[in-house]
Amino acid sequence: MGEDEISGLLDRIAEKIAKRGKGVEKRVMYDVVGVDSPHGIYVYDKEMDKWVLIRRDDGGFKPEEDGVYIIYFDNTMCPACRIYDLSWYPYVKLFGRLLEKTHFVIILCAWFAHKCDSEAAKRSFKDYNIHASPTTLLLCIKNGEVKREERIEGVKKLDYLVDSIGRFIKECNKVI
Repeated sequence: MGEDEISGLLDRIAEKIAKRGKGVEKRVMYDVVGVDSPHGIYVYDKEMDKWVLIRRDDGGFKPEEDGVYIIYFDNTMCPACRIYDLSWYPYVKLFGRLLEKTHFVIILCAWFAHKCDSEAAKRSFKDYNIHASPTTLLLCIKNGEVKREERIEGVKKLDYLVDSIGRFIKECNKVI
């Protein structure tokens, strides 16, 4: 691959990320979204294998295209969330790139909508009525509408995520 091709590829990746980053002044990417990460809405970029902060202000999270959305509502002050992270991140690492039409999202606040430095994340906790921690919300979206929804509340191990999310995706694929 020549220098011009590499430069063009990097430009296309930067442009793709920029389109996703409404409301974020500087591109913020992480391998893992942690307790010291800014509050906000993160999406998993499959090509870069990174979590990208897409929004801190404005409205809450809304799915932009058809498919499955796996949304982890994370609280930085939640000890159970830190334990759940031990299953969540390996799950995304193992399956994130393989699952087509599947989008991984993290909504991060300190403590639900009560202690949150991000209006977008705060709005998302309220819009999706999240009151347990950790909560992973599974959404099946077709034509902009939620066709199926399921919640995974509490700490779950990797095998549970594989089974329950796999089952949800199989059911969703019948709809979309």
